[in-house]
Amino acid sequence: MAPTPLASVLFVCVHNAGRSQMAAGFLTHLAGDRIEVRSAGSLPGDQVNPAAVEAMKEVGIDISTARPKVLTTEAVQASDYVITMGCGDACPIFPGKTYLDWTLEDPAGKGVEAVRPIRDEIKNRIEALITEIDTR
Repeated sequence: MAPTPLASVLFVCVHNAGRSQMAAGFLTHLAGDRIEVRSAGSLPGDQVNPAAVEAMKEVGIDISTARPKVLTTEAVQASDYVITMGCGDACPIFPGKTYLDWTLEDPAGKGVEAVRPIRDEIKNRIEALITEIDTR
């Protein structure tokens, strides 16, 4: 039987196709089952940004099978942390949740060269988030 996760995290960006998918990929890769990971968007795209998929593949993380999902009230309710990705998305507010807004450049329409620094910033923030969750 798997241990109960320390926390659950929901990443939100408008299309759920770039930043939130990279963040979910990093958190899943770095924390394993210690942290439950979700991602969603208010207006989900048709597919994950190919440049984001390529940039993550360069660091050994495969998000090619991820699919954009719609943001639901239930996903917010089920999460301890709700992290919006600097896109002004409105999330339902529930007491007892930790809400963070990470201002990150949008990788939409950019090539892999432009996505790499965004990916690296997300990784840094994910590592700090894991440290915060581990010391709660």
